[in-house]
Amino acid sequence: MAFTLYSLIQTAILCTNAIASGVCACLYNWGFVLFQGNIGGFGDEPGIKAQLLNLIRSVRTVMRVPLIIVNTVCIVLLLLFG
Repeated sequence: MAFTLYSLIQTAILCTNAIASGVCACLYNWGFVLFQGNIGGFGDEPGIKAQLLNLIRSVRTVMRVPLIIVNTVCIVLLLLFG
């Protein structure tokens, strides 16, 4: 298997799929809460944990429909070109 641009794109798609589908249950089991309100005061920058949880929530919200389309295209390309 060669290291190509398609393999990099496929890796990014798989990582985005992992964030969008299965991370929520694992994080909940580890004690993280995805849907908590802002705890910091006005002007306080959130910590790294809050930023990562916000990123996961954003990916799950925004990338739901585009991931379905991109996954379908990748499956069709794999079926056609192996």
